[in-house]
Amino acid sequence: MISMRYHIVSLAAVFLALALGIVLGATKVSSPILAGLQTDKTSLTAEKDQLAAQNTALSGRVGGDDKFAGAVGNLAVRGTLPNASVVVVTTADADPGDRDAVLSLLSRAGAKVTAQVQVTDQFADPAHAADLRTLAARVLPTGAQLPDTPSAGATGGALLASVLLTDKSGKTTVKADQATAALSALASGGFLQASGSVTPGRLVVVVTGGAATGGSEADKAGAIAAMATQLKSAAGGVVVAGRQGSDQGTGAVGVIRSDTAQSAAVSTVDNVDTATGRLATVLALVEQNGGGIGRYGFASNAQAQIPTLGVS
Repeated sequence: MISMRYHIVSLAAVFLALALGIVLGATKVSSPILAGLQTDKTSLTAEKDQLAAQNTALSGRVGGDDKFAGAVGNLAVRGTLPNASVVVVTTADADPGDRDAVLSLLSRAGAKVTAQVQVTDQFADPAHAADLRTLAARVLPTGAQLPDTPSAGATGGALLASVLLTDKSGKTTVKADQATAALSALASGGFLQASGSVTPGRLVVVVTGGAATGGSEADKAGAIAAMATQLKSAAGGVVVAGRQGSDQGTGAVGVIRSDTAQSAAVSTVDNVDTATGRLATVLALVEQNGGGIGRYGFASNAQAQIPTLGVS
């Protein structure tokens, strides 16, 4: 008769054989797998090293281009905007250093900056959109019109255009007291801050930051893009220049570039925080003044680093 001990010994032998089979099988299988993994590791390491070398080379090239742009910027723009009147609009997140660098190049180009204004966070905040539309309708100067659109950015842009821009002949289009009243109302409402005296101009540079932050990012970026596009409907040229990151969907530059109508009207620069971008901003305004348009900077949706112009 087969005893319980016999069963136990038999089961133990079966499990031992199974374990040995797994070990031996794994040893045979693991050898080619490990070899393959080692090959993949070697290949990936080589690819990583190659990409790192390319990145270093590209960074060096960009750095070299930026140093060159900084060295020749004043010469490159000299006399390109003789007697042009320019309004500079900054957003709340714009860097003062970017603005000042652009102002310096505009001066070298021969342009006269007739007004500097800053739109506040509240201007682009969708929570205050109804307030901005109501104020614009109330203080709109005689003869000016607001666009038939729910966009507060476009509405605010139309109001700014009526008080900050001249017509093609260089003449103001509204009475001075009404323009002053409108700007004062925007300031009192928390939508605008003006620096010094304000005189209407013909061209516009909008200096902004990178991607919008603080919630409702896409709406905020869209409001600035709509404002710039509305300004172009009255201006001789408009350039929106943002920092790196502004080319994204939550940046004003990115919003403009993703919209066919807006990108056909307003020129954009996505790296105004670099010497190359600041040079591109002024040259893009020169191009706009001559009827051209473009997308400039380092981003993948830019067409070139700077405009190709016959600069004397």
